[in-house]
Amino acid sequence: MSDNYSVVAEGLCKRYGDKTALDGFDLAVRRGTVMGLLGPNGAGKTTTVRILTTLIRPDGGRAEVGGHDVVREPRAVRRRIGLTGQHPAVDEILTARQNLRMFGRLFHLGKEQARQRTEELLDRFSLREAADKQVKGFSGGMRRRLDLAASMILAPEVLFLDEPTTGLDPRGRSEVWQSVRQLTAAGTTVLLTTHYLDEADQLSDHIAVVDQGRKIIEDTPAGLKRAVGGDRVEVVLEDAADLPLAAGAVARVAHGVAPQTDEERLRVHAPVREGVAALTEVARTLQEAGTRVADLGLRRPTLDEVFLRLTGGAAETESTSETETTETETETETETETTEEKTTEEKESVA
Repeated sequence: MSDNYSVVAEGLCKRYGDKTALDGFDLAVRRGTVMGLLGPNGAGKTTTVRILTTLIRPDGGRAEVGGHDVVREPRAVRRRIGLTGQHPAVDEILTARQNLRMFGRLFHLGKEQARQRTEELLDRFSLREAADKQVKGFSGGMRRRLDLAASMILAPEVLFLDEPTTGLDPRGRSEVWQSVRQLTAAGTTVLLTTHYLDEADQLSDHIAVVDQGRKIIEDTPAGLKRAVGGDRVEVVLEDAADLPLAAGAVARVAHGVAPQTDEERLRVHAPVREGVAALTEVARTLQEAGTRVADLGLRRPTLDEVFLRLTGGAAETESTSETETTETETETETETETTEEKTTEEKESVA
């Protein structure tokens, strides 16, 4: 794997009975960046994360995280990653400080090292003032920040965030976003799955769109928007009688593309090449004609439009059937692996 990438997946395949969750999935995430993993319901996002975090094994293909193979070197991978799921894993009875120290000890840090790391993380995630308060009194955003802090106990090279702001109010989401930005600024690589398209737009350096277990496109948020069309001029009128005039004005700047007219909303819009110049010309034409305009603007495609165009539906969380099947297999494989590891350790101690 190139030193420039923290995560590489090639041809990943995974099946659950007769259901194909991943069908030759490829991915490469550069160090210190945020990769958004988006797709419609059942596309394979959660399955991808669970393979990359060694929770389940792929049926085909290969993947490396932090330079280590997820199947052959799972322990080495786990030492280099953090994982924050859809629900906070912190203990509500304990304080923020107690939670972080507990996680430090669970990750085999010495007592003093766990204490020092706890104090560092309380400052980094702006939890100092609430350090000695019970988590049950925290807001949703504060709990999520504490959950992120717990996942950073070992300063992982790669952090996996699976729907990190589900159920949070706008303020809580904003707090989590700020924490993620701070992490990437410090060099952490983040793989983010989310069904909030504005979240992916705000945080992601690149976005991979997944559908039916395959990556169908990858680009920057701006690049994805350009892929479904450029800017468009949109006019909203106050009087339906002005629709023909507005349609004519927009048609002259649309370079042969017929404007779309929405009579119910009194709206006319069409894609244009030189957005500012086109908008200026339409505004001048309507002003000279004395047209009463409720709104006039230059609109750009949204990620919602990207999903509708590329996948035929909006991004959602994984289907219940996939999640339940994955969790069942995860428990079985984890127990098997734990047994294998214990057996190996016992043999080594005897030797």
